[in-house]
Amino acid sequence: MLEVRTPGACRCASADVTVIVPCHDEEQTVGAVVQAFRAELPTARVLVADNLCADDTAACATAAGAEVIRVPLPGKGRAVRRLFEQCWSEVVIMVDGDGTYDPSVAGELVHLVVCEGFDLVNVQRVSSDADAYRAGHRLGNRLLTELQRRLTGVRLADLLTGYKAMSRRFVTSLPIRSHRFQLEMEIAAHAVAMDFAYTEIAATYRARPAGSESKLSTYRDGASILRMSLRLYRDLRPFSAFLLLGLPWLLGSLALVARPLAQYVRTGQVPAFPSLIAGMAAFVVFMLLLTSGWLLERTRGLRRDTLLVAANDLERRLAVRDWAAVPAELDSPGRFGRRSPRSAARRLPTPRP
Repeated sequence: MLEVRTPGACRCASADVTVIVPCHDEEQTVGAVVQAFRAELPTARVLVADNLCADDTAACATAAGAEVIRVPLPGKGRAVRRLFEQCWSEVVIMVDGDGTYDPSVAGELVHLVVCEGFDLVNVQRVSSDADAYRAGHRLGNRLLTELQRRLTGVRLADLLTGYKAMSRRFVTSLPIRSHRFQLEMEIAAHAVAMDFAYTEIAATYRARPAGSESKLSTYRDGASILRMSLRLYRDLRPFSAFLLLGLPWLLGSLALVARPLAQYVRTGQVPAFPSLIAGMAAFVVFMLLLTSGWLLERTRGLRRDTLLVAANDLERRLAVRDWAAVPAELDSPGRFGRRSPRSAARRLPTPRP
């Protein structure tokens, strides 16, 4: 667990921050969540997703000072995907609208992303309140987190937390495929796949207020998160995944071929041709799976490079735009070296709008 110093007079004090809040029927809590984050980050932009809300979530969020984006397709993953499309700030903080997360650590999250260079900061939930976690959710969180740690190698203690901070290049390089609560697993796996710097801090986790209900289904969402974990393992380490799929075929091939080969060594004849043919066919299947895993491993590397280049290109274009906006009185060789940002910007291609 990383120990964070209190941000002082550093660059994060003027960082551009967006807080995104995916919501489905959270009228009781969303207003307080928006107000709390606006108090902690006065200059931050707060976006709330109205994900097929049947109550007054949108009105409460607007009254608290947030921008509301309507998402007509159900699911947290779809809501966050739409919110990401509206984000271009240096830091994006994602938090649930149920009022269970501690907004007082928001400044630390911004500091870790902007000043310490982390692309993902995960907030581990810490609670002594037995009502904050349902027993099934607590057990499922531990089991699924441990499984994902072993499959992907991610070093986080609470993968399923809904409270995270991400850098701009993390957000722009993440193609969200999740529909529901598999999103958190996908975010953690993306940090490992792209070799991004990530860390984790602890914060208080509170119980939902009376009358507010969790939208997470213990068994249905638990099963979908498990399936997502296996898919992410296949996508992140395809050669290992397909090797595991091919091992039963290899063992079956050896078992089928062993007897005909032993008879051929003893007698010079092969009476069990069907076993030999079936064994060779099973070996061909093993080789096809192994080849598929190798090709997908190579494709995964190329995909990662493409996403990184695109995200870094966006950062460079934004840097050029900022340099071009440097005031004339600061445009001096003595301050920035032999070439000032303004003159450097004139030598770089103008970013497309």
